[in-house]
Amino acid sequence: MRVLNEDKVILSPLMSERIKTLHDDKMKDTDVKIQLGLTHDSDDWGFVWFPEFKFKAPIESDPRPLYGPKNLGKLFRRFMNEMPKYVNKASALGGAWVGPMLDRKFFDVRIDRDPRFDIDEETRECWRKYRTSPGYLGMNHCGPDIKIGLKLGWQGLLEKVRYYRDFNNPANTDFYDGEEEVVLAMQEFVKQTADKAREMAETETDPIAKQNLIEIADMNDYLVTGVPRTLREACQFIAHFQTADRTYFVGGALDQIDEVLRPYYEKDVDAGILTDEEAVWYVASLFFNDTHYSQIAGLIPDGSRDLTSRMSFIVLDALHYLHIPINVALRVHDNVNETLLRRSLEYCAEDGSGVDYSLSTGVEEGYKKNGYSQHLARQRAKVGCNWVALPGIEYPLQDVTRANMGFAFYYALQDIRDDEPTLDKLWDRFCFHVKTIVDSIKRGYDKHYEEVGNFTPEIVLNLFMHGPIERGLNASQGCDVINFNIDGIALATVADSFAAIEQRVVNEQRISWEKMYEVLDANYEGYEDVRLMFANIKRFGNPESIAEKWACKIRDYYVWCCKNEGTPKHHLPIIPGMFSHGDILHRGRELPATPNGRKYGEAISHSNEPDPGFARGLDSFSPTLKANAVAIARPGYGNSAPLHLDIDLDMLEKAGGVDALIALIHAHDHMGGMLINLNILSEKVLLEAHADPSTHPDLVVRVTGYSAFFNTLTKEYRQQVVDRFLSRKK
Repeated sequence: MRVLNEDKVILSPLMSERIKTLHDDKMKDTDVKIQLGLTHDSDDWGFVWFPEFKFKAPIESDPRPLYGPKNLGKLFRRFMNEMPKYVNKASALGGAWVGPMLDRKFFDVRIDRDPRFDIDEETRECWRKYRTSPGYLGMNHCGPDIKIGLKLGWQGLLEKVRYYRDFNNPANTDFYDGEEEVVLAMQEFVKQTADKAREMAETETDPIAKQNLIEIADMNDYLVTGVPRTLREACQFIAHFQTADRTYFVGGALDQIDEVLRPYYEKDVDAGILTDEEAVWYVASLFFNDTHYSQIAGLIPDGSRDLTSRMSFIVLDALHYLHIPINVALRVHDNVNETLLRRSLEYCAEDGSGVDYSLSTGVEEGYKKNGYSQHLARQRAKVGCNWVALPGIEYPLQDVTRANMGFAFYYALQDIRDDEPTLDKLWDRFCFHVKTIVDSIKRGYDKHYEEVGNFTPEIVLNLFMHGPIERGLNASQGCDVINFNIDGIALATVADSFAAIEQRVVNEQRISWEKMYEVLDANYEGYEDVRLMFANIKRFGNPESIAEKWACKIRDYYVWCCKNEGTPKHHLPIIPGMFSHGDILHRGRELPATPNGRKYGEAISHSNEPDPGFARGLDSFSPTLKANAVAIARPGYGNSAPLHLDIDLDMLEKAGGVDALIALIHAHDHMGGMLINLNILSEKVLLEAHADPSTHPDLVVRVTGYSAFFNTLTKEYRQQVVDRFLSRKK
């Protein structure tokens, strides 16, 4: 039994300089992307941009039609061979990706359309009416078991594909042919990366940098056909996986990274060929390569032991020293290593952002309610912006749908306006529209299940999942566990609107239904007093609010719509979540005024959180109120319901410091919370960066489940972070 070393890794001047160079190079790359308009309001992407590289598809040599596993596999291979090769001499690893192959903002690629893949017009019209994101043909939202690749290497994956093509002997071999193209593309890419590093070594004058480049070249030459043996080789293999995964449909899920890398770390340390500072450098180089989502800590399946190892601390130190957007979650449970938890919070206070916190109770106990075992539930890892999955086992398609209950409420209001409106009638029509939205998404999922593998299959992730290669089926049909997520949005917007009507129109009778419609139609223009009257009720999140009752009632009906039956044709199980990503302004842009005081086009509420300013009128505001509200209104089946906490660094010590945050995290876990996204920021720094992002170019914030440089976000995305931070003052 190893004694767990919890010490911080102290870097030598050489390692410190290497990691600082990676940080500085990341900043330079980010500046280029900002200037060229290649940044986006999402998780930070680690691609290196080569403006001279142009890629066009289809061309005469491309197979037609341009969709399906074989043809997309061939296109992927052409792209990987044509794209420039990159090696950073400060990194321990070679390679980089240069942009998403199928994103027309980056490259001139046109996938062919086919009527077979079109959804029926009735369902599509429903999606248009309710501004629904249906998830149909959604990609990449499942987590790989990266150990499959580490065990086999690229050559072993190739042999596996060829073996099962021969063994299953399908009449149509396109599935296997496409997977073979992907592996061959990666072997060629790895060899070209080795050649690039060797070419750079020939002209490098610094002996230390020259030796590093030679080591990168030798390592990549070996990994063309060899299986990773060391921590460095394992990190290099994973970096190449990241390149493939991001290049093809911008995948971003990784794995339980500390446990994946732990055996290599321990073997190398025992052999005397690895120091901790080298391990930090390797992991920092992996994070520099890309910001894939991964997890540290947690419990083994039987719950008897915490997964925290020395590798967990190495990952945490690498994140801190590199100080760029990195998407690592720390799984919290009652027996989590308290040193690891405390240090993560100390780093967050120092850096402004850090890991987020995936909570065992909500993730695991909720998942069990779907009929899965506790052993299986504990293996679910936080490998997405807001979502968890069983690495290599589950196809959950989370974070691709948005069931906009704001529009369900709007149409319900219109339905009853000429029919002696009552609260009961409004509720009945709201329920009708919510179920209509959910049922339309279910119909889309049936079509997705049938067709996505024929149109845009998971040609990269299939290789790292249990079942697809063995069965000859895309992950959407071939994984061991298949379920589908639906995310509801605008909960607080609707709950506060119901509560405002109940209080101001029905109970107090301060305004009639007819007058309320007049005010909403006017978008509150000339009726600021009425807007304030609606806005100043006790809102969801206030423990004395009737809006909480409405939030739970809405949640219960929405959950029932998802869970009462599966999809109509294939009876696929649905797991409800509530997540809005950061695009709450976009989601509210077309939504007319609502009775919570929100004007036409203003943002809707985040996920299942209270709106900023919900604690108005209370003597004091504590993050605990917000945490309680999110836990109370969570869907409760193991899919997303995140809590965003933006803490004032200057106030932290006065409020109990890190100890208070530890207590809050554990309390939210015990209440069934699922995820805490945390920023600890100085108000002065945040407001300066919002007014002029160039003043703090390396400020990293967690927007929702993802982290990003603050200066890469548009003003409207930055505003939501500012609003959350300043909500205690409203």
